[in-house]
Amino acid sequence: MTSKATYHHGDLRQALIAGAIALINQQDVSSLSLRGLARHIGVSHAAPYRHFSDKEALLAVVAEEGFLGLTQALTTAIEQKSQPLQRLEASGVAYIKYAIAHAAHYRVMFGTYKSDCTQYSSLEQASQEAFMVLENVIIEGQSQGVIKSGEPRQLAWVAWSLVHGLAMLLIDNQLPLVKTEDIEPISSFVTRTLIEGLTNKSSSK
Repeated sequence: MTSKATYHHGDLRQALIAGAIALINQQDVSSLSLRGLARHIGVSHAAPYRHFSDKEALLAVVAEEGFLGLTQALTTAIEQKSQPLQRLEASGVAYIKYAIAHAAHYRVMFGTYKSDCTQYSSLEQASQEAFMVLENVIIEGQSQGVIKSGEPRQLAWVAWSLVHGLAMLLIDNQLPLVKTEDIEPISSFVTRTLIEGLTNKSSSK
């Protein structure tokens, strides 16, 4: 355990965030407390309050960090593809892989105990930017005539609901997939199935 004397001011904040993520990976988020977190990283019970007014404020930062990472993962995956339908599949696979690789972040981002985005402007912006990556792919596909017409946001909700559901099932080990190498194939299959439903059938592209 790291001695509290070794933390500089900025290091303490990052140590608290990292410690919270580690504890969330070990236990339910509802069990997390600032007092327990302080004990976990070896600082005084009062130390966390130098950076976070309460547990919700800490979770808001963890969630924001998660959304920023998700946006980067989606953007990176999309940039490697040139066609809208390919981009849509790539974004779905990247979403699921990110959620599994960052399960603690993901539980905070979308759990029932998540912070109210409207109370934290940077968190709200980060969550909206992540969703806009998907929505923009839908819009691009519609502009090229390869994705069916309709309200882009509603179609993006459909796409998000599917990948979110699969991600949660995999994180909670509710599917008979025990090998890491199984994740990408099932993610690709599910997103391709989604794309079949969103494809403009009259398009020859």
